[in-house]
Amino acid sequence: SGQVNKSPMFSRNDFSIWSILRKCIGMELSKITMPVIFNEPLSFLQRLTEYMEHTKRMHVFSIQCVAAFAVSAVASQWERTGKPFNPLLGETYELVRDDLGFRLISEQVSHHPPISAFHAEGLQKDFVFHGSIYPKLKFWGKSVEAEPKGIITLELPKHNEAYTWTNPTCCVHNIIVGQLWIEQYGSVEVINHRTGEKCCLSFKPCGLFGKELHKVEGYILDKSKKKVYNLYGKWTECMYIVDPATFETHRKNDKKASEDKKSSKQSSDSEETPQLGGDSLEVIPGSQLLWRIAPRPVNSAQMYNFTTFAVQLNELDKEIEAVIPKTDSRLRPDIQAMENGDIDLASEEKKRLEEKQRAARKNRSKSDDEWKMRWFHQGPNPHNGSQDWLFSNGYWDRDYSQLPDIY
Repeated sequence: SGQVNKSPMFSRNDFSIWSILRKCIGMELSKITMPVIFNEPLSFLQRLTEYMEHTKRMHVFSIQCVAAFAVSAVASQWERTGKPFNPLLGETYELVRDDLGFRLISEQVSHHPPISAFHAEGLQKDFVFHGSIYPKLKFWGKSVEAEPKGIITLELPKHNEAYTWTNPTCCVHNIIVGQLWIEQYGSVEVINHRTGEKCCLSFKPCGLFGKELHKVEGYILDKSKKKVYNLYGKWTECMYIVDPATFETHRKNDKKASEDKKSSKQSSDSEETPQLGGDSLEVIPGSQLLWRIAPRPVNSAQMYNFTTFAVQLNELDKEIEAVIPKTDSRLRPDIQAMENGDIDLASEEKKRLEEKQRAARKNRSKSDDEWKMRWFHQGPNPHNGSQDWLFSNGYWDRDYSQLPDIY
C-alpha cells in the first residue's frame, strides 16, 4: 500500500525540552503536557499494533519462536525517539490485515493511570494475542525511562498452548543535549503454561563502553529446570539459538581471548554516547537463526524512523473511513494535522482534545457517571491469575451507535 506519512518530520533543534522537564526530575510524566514537536504522528494504541509486524512468527509453535517474537515486538522502537500521542479515554484503533492474517482492536481503557488494552486474532483462528500496557514514565535528568507494566498473552488454540510475558524497560538517553539514543534493559520471562517450559531473556544495559548495547541473551529451561537451549542476539537485528555446551565453550574461549588482550594493555576511551550499533554480533558456529529484522524504508530517517509497517498505520481512505468507529486514532485531528505537516494546528488540536477530556472527566465526577469501557473488561488472566484487561466480544459485530464523541 502507498506511502502514507505525507510530511517529513520537523526539526526539534530549536526547542528546549529542559525548560519543561527541569521541574519534573524523578516524577511520573503522565501528568505533564509535552509540546507536540516531540511527538511522532501515531497514537500509543497504534504503536502497540506494531507488535503484529512479525506475526509470521506466531504460526511456528515452539517456545524459542515465541521468545524471538517477544524480542521482535520491541525491535520497531529502535531509533524511534519521537513520543507517541497519549490516547484519549475511549480512543480505539482497529487494524485488519488480510495479507498478514490477523485483525486487531485496541482501546484506551483508563486515563489515570494510562492503560491501553489490545486484542488480536488470527483470521484462520490459529492464534489469539492480547494484553494491556500501562507505561510508567520517569524522568531522570538526562534520560526518560518507560517501564511498560502489563501482561502479554499469546494463545494457540489448536495446540492448546498459552504463553505469557512482560516487556523490558525502554530508556531514551540524552534528551537534554546530544544525540538521542534508545536502550532496552531488564529481564523478560516467557512461560509456556501447558508444558511448564520457561525462557528467561536478559536485555543488557549498554555498559560503560557501549559493548553490550542492544544485546539480548537468555536460555530455555524444560519443566525439570534443565537448560536445553541458549539464545543470544540484538533486539535491533536478530536472534540466534544454540545448544548450551557450544555456548559455554564459546564463552570460555571469548573470556580467555579478552584477558589476553587486557594483559597486552590496550585501553579504550569512554564516551557519553555509545557507538550506535556497537560491534556487530559474533555468530557462534552451530547456531540457528530465529529472527532477523526487516530493513526500514529508504526515507525512514525523515519519517520519524518508522518501519514500513508503521508508515501504513494511519492509512485512511473512503473504504476504511466507512467502517471504523468515530473513536479510531486515524480520525484524531491533532495526529492528522501533524501528518499533514501543520505543527501549529497539531499543537492547538492536542491542547483542545486534552481540555475536552478534562472537562468530560469533571462532568462525570459531578454526576456519579462511571466511564464505561466499550470492548474490554477487567478480570483475572486465565493462565496466570493476575488482574488483566480482557476482550469483551461484540466489537466485530459493529454496534457503534452509542460511542462517545471524544474528538
